[in-house]
This record gives sequence, C-alpha cells and structure tokens, in this order.
Amino acid sequence: MKLLDALVEQRIAAAAARGEFDDLPGAGTPLLLEDDALVPEEVRVANRILKNAGFVPPAVEQLRALRDLQAELNAVSDRSTRCRLQARLLALDMALESLRGGPLVLPREYCRRIAERLSERVGNLNMADAGSQ
Repeated sequence: MKLLDALVEQRIAAAAARGEFDDLPGAGTPLLLEDDALVPEEVRVANRILKNAGFVPPAVEQLRALRDLQAELNAVSDRSTRCRLQARLLALDMALESLRGGPLVLPREYCRRIAERLSERVGNLNMADAGSQ
C-alpha cells in the first residue's frame, strides 16, 4: 500500500509542478467542509440539534477523556500515580473500543477482575512508595 501512496503523491506533485491545480474553482479560498459529510442525511439534522444543545456522542467524550488522561500521564513522574493513570487509560480505551464495535468485546466480569488486579498493584506500589520515604 505504501508503494501506491508514493505513486499517488508523486503524480500529485508532478501535476502541481505543471500548474494543473492553479485555475481550479475556489483556488485560494478555504474549503467548506462539513463535519458530517459521511453521516447519512436522515441523521444529520438530529446530530446538529444535539450538537447545538451541547451534547456529543459518547465516543467523542471518551476520546477527549483519553487525550486529557494521556496529557496528565505525560506530566506525572510518580510511579504509583502513573500506574493508576495507566489503569484508567486502559479502561477508557477498552470502553471506546467496545463502542466502536471492535473485535475486542470482553465480558463485564473479566473487566472487573482486571480492574481489581490493577487496583491491587496500585495499592502495593503506594505501600512500597510510602515505605521508602
């Protein structure tokens, strides 16, 4: 696939060098891109109403939470805090994957046991950190 991408990029660059894109309609003006171009028309109105009311899809909320959590994780150096944040990051990532209908759908009980084990490890790290101080 990378070979095909390289070929396409090469042809685009050659066409741009020949000036084939210079006189296109709307040249020099920003494109008016709709953020819902891939959403079926019958759903667009409902999505716009919800968006204007301040509601976002759960996947978008989780993506924002993942981004914020990753930034927080990057800023923390404490080992036990990093472990706790990584556990939350994993849980959010798994929830997002299930919203996407991805291949990984884990039973609730299994997820609960994973969360318990991660909590135990965070507790052990906290105790070890407290003992070293």
